[in-house]
Amino acid sequence: MKKQLSQLAAFALLGTAPLLSAHAAPSAPKPATCPAPIPDAARCYTGEDSTGALYWIAIPKDWNRVLVMHAHGGPETGPPKLARSEEDLKRWAVTVKAGYAWAGSTYRRGGYGVTMAAEDTERLRQIFVRHFGQPKRTLLHGQSYGAGVAAKAAELYAPPGDAKSPYDGLLLTSGVLGGGNSAYDFRLDLRVVYQYVCRNHPRPDEPQYPLWMGLPMDSKLTRGELAERVKACTGVGMPAAQRTPEQSARLKTILSVVKIQERSLVGHLNWATWLFQDLVQKRLGGRNPFGNIGVVYSGSAYDAALNAGVLRYAADPQAKGALAADSQPTGRTSLPTVGLHAIDDPTAFVELENSYRRIREAAGTGGNLVQSFSAEREHSYLSDSEYPALFGALMDWIDKGEKPTPQSLAQRCASLAPRYDTDGKNGCHIKPEWQPPALESRVPTREP
Repeated sequence: MKKQLSQLAAFALLGTAPLLSAHAAPSAPKPATCPAPIPDAARCYTGEDSTGALYWIAIPKDWNRVLVMHAHGGPETGPPKLARSEEDLKRWAVTVKAGYAWAGSTYRRGGYGVTMAAEDTERLRQIFVRHFGQPKRTLLHGQSYGAGVAAKAAELYAPPGDAKSPYDGLLLTSGVLGGGNSAYDFRLDLRVVYQYVCRNHPRPDEPQYPLWMGLPMDSKLTRGELAERVKACTGVGMPAAQRTPEQSARLKTILSVVKIQERSLVGHLNWATWLFQDLVQKRLGGRNPFGNIGVVYSGSAYDAALNAGVLRYAADPQAKGALAADSQPTGRTSLPTVGLHAIDDPTAFVELENSYRRIREAAGTGGNLVQSFSAEREHSYLSDSEYPALFGALMDWIDKGEKPTPQSLAQRCASLAPRYDTDGKNGCHIKPEWQPPALESRVPTREP
């Protein structure tokens, strides 16, 4: 059996930095006008760290001395843009309204790199402390891909044991958890099933390439053009009544086999195109971390033909090992952890939470994990009142030893709804009894 790459070599493949102390001191944060809907009395700052990552910081007037380090979703495939961090600050303005300071990094470069992004988050925390003082408590909040980043940071900087940690608690929302290998396998499934059904990504008259590559580096294909190809094949993007029977049948096959929603089809194809291009060709040296040998696809009207006809690929062990070393959680962290995930999340399968729980239990840290699930159909942002409820529960767990339950989270959210749900709607949707099935119930298993 081939040896997997060492963790250090794997990190080098994905372009992560070595030690934080190896970087030059960054410039001081510069005062900036807080974007709406951040409260007017808050102080905001922007800056660039020593590796080129950009950031926003917001400190409310009546700061409760708790800092929330925010790890954003994505990843972005372009160069870092300050607007990316500003977008998250505005989206999670409720954090500042609730009295917490907020800091979010763009990460040092566009593209994949979970460990890199965890390091960038820690670097920004150090910048905050240097210029604004040591907070009473520091929480890590990871959203989507950023949940994997925050989980990695928790393991790097707050492992089990008695060592002093710079972080006190971990909040994971809408998390892409379990590592890039298992979280993205279904996108290879999408590429091969879509290509079998539609045969236009790539088209027969275009250069052919292995679909795990995402897209050749010299390709000029745009997201708009890909959306038009999906529309031509499946009718997505037009009213259902205007689709041909053939389009409707093709769409049904793709959605049924890959088990995704119509509204997320184009988005998932985008990730399986441009994110795969970045991950495989820029970070893994052209080696393939994804395979579908032996995968049995089901849900179509012609499963036998589908399984006989889809393209098959074997994963490269070194690439698979590098991706796992960079992104696979170990579960070894001392931090109290609270999670929230929409049951009907169209982007990050809620079943990923089952995978993460198993990882934490195997590491012996499952007792420090409380997961909750909401009857929502969103991914990028859940309701306003749910986030302060989660932060507050996490703080009570840290300071008072009061471990929350899904029931207590739902009750806390309900008590905060009048204050934070200013649109008059009840934003508390937590379903205390609900638990996610295994990821294997949705994504076919791979060969070892």
